[in-house]
Amino acid sequence: MIRTLLAGAGLAAFVVSGAVAQEFTLRIQTHLSPESVSGKNAAQFFDDIQVMSGGRVAIEAFYSSAVVKSVETFDAAVNGILDGDMTGGAYQTGKDPAFQFVGDIMGGYDTPWQMYAFLYNGGGLEVAEKLYNEYGMQLIGWWIPGQESLASSKPLNGPDDLKNWKFRSPPGMETMIFANMGSSPVVMDFTEVFTALESGIIDGADHSNLSTSQSVGLYDLVKNATYPGFHSMPADHFAINKSVWDSMPEDIQRIIDVAMQKLAFRTTLDFQVDIQRAANELAENGVALSNWSAEDRAVFREAAIKAWDEFATTQLAKDLVAQHKEFLGKIGLFKNQ
Repeated sequence: MIRTLLAGAGLAAFVVSGAVAQEFTLRIQTHLSPESVSGKNAAQFFDDIQVMSGGRVAIEAFYSSAVVKSVETFDAAVNGILDGDMTGGAYQTGKDPAFQFVGDIMGGYDTPWQMYAFLYNGGGLEVAEKLYNEYGMQLIGWWIPGQESLASSKPLNGPDDLKNWKFRSPPGMETMIFANMGSSPVVMDFTEVFTALESGIIDGADHSNLSTSQSVGLYDLVKNATYPGFHSMPADHFAINKSVWDSMPEDIQRIIDVAMQKLAFRTTLDFQVDIQRAANELAENGVALSNWSAEDRAVFREAAIKAWDEFATTQLAKDLVAQHKEFLGKIGLFKNQ
């Protein structure tokens, strides 16, 4: 039976070559631009699904949040305006703080591979699926560029240097963590950062990973950065409307799952190369890169976990925090009390 996912759209068709029935058309929105590294990887992901399904699945992709605002993508998929959300869980913390712990737990893992291991080997997927299912969505997976770096006008060589450090911070749990460390986070839009740095209103900024911050000229103003980072490693997600997902046969579900894991793998590899390139270039141009010791990272992790417990005000959030702690203990990054 031919199924179409968009009522009245009449998109079920036959692929003439080989007479393969097109069974599904998925409308997917991402906040990424098609020219970005991640946008290009997303395009490959869409193509992989279409090719591996033999034309049974077609993807209608919308880049740069062309249909609805980025933060509204999840609800648009829930309500059938879209079928898939390719943004990030952290956009949905207003629904439930549990989404913070699938979007960016902050301070937890040292590498993307550890965070993937939590998802696939540490029980993370099972707990996260309960969260997404609660809101009518199915989590397919995460894709993680890598650790982010802090940019600063002064060296940040360890926890003591965070005391009284005034910096641009995004809103939410991050402000709680850095306040625990004695910093003075200032919530502002990134468009205000350059003027604030030039005027001395702030000493630094949390923006993105090293290569992305280099590309916007942040290190033309400040000459210190943490690298590899330790404080933030956001994951973008791919989630599908649960009714749509449940209507798919198992072979199509597996194709999408395998393509997702390839997307994750390639994204992390691509960014590791680009971030290392940026680190080499910045060091050559006089930017001091501070690599925190395992002991100093542990100090930050302890402060972050205190904020996790404070931020996790719902049962689903508490469940995810407990699962993260258990896995961090298993891999030797946290000693659960």
